[in-house]
Amino acid sequence: MTTTFQLHPRLQQDCIDMGRFALCRLLMMNDSQFPWFILVPEIVGMREIYQLDKAAQTLLNEESCLLAERLAAIYQADKMNIAAIGNLVPQLHIHHVVRYQTDAAWPAPVWGKFAAVPYTGQQVAETKARLRDDYALCTALKE
Repeated sequence: MTTTFQLHPRLQQDCIDMGRFALCRLLMMNDSQFPWFILVPEIVGMREIYQLDKAAQTLLNEESCLLAERLAAIYQADKMNIAAIGNLVPQLHIHHVVRYQTDAAWPAPVWGKFAAVPYTGQQVAETKARLRDDYALCTALKE
């Protein structure tokens, strides 16, 4: 068993690293059809929220709430979908999907609905800048 945190291969393949909070790595799903971000607590062996100690549970909740609040503001969301499913990727991760009543998947979930449309390099840079321009996210995120 490894003692160093490693991101699940599926998350490595499907996501773009956007930075780190105190507890979690922030990823962006590489699908430009939806603003879709994922928090992954950087603790070895975590599969479920209840497995985290109380301090880590609290910090995860704080980071998740901050991310959801700021994404809703930045993207003018109609709704934020937040979920920790983990059926395909057992490593604990929390999806944060910005939803609009006009998006192609509404009102259904976005996963598995459409083939991903990868971001261009310019779109990734613009998204990173957009997140960094938000004071609350900028002060919470580390490189």
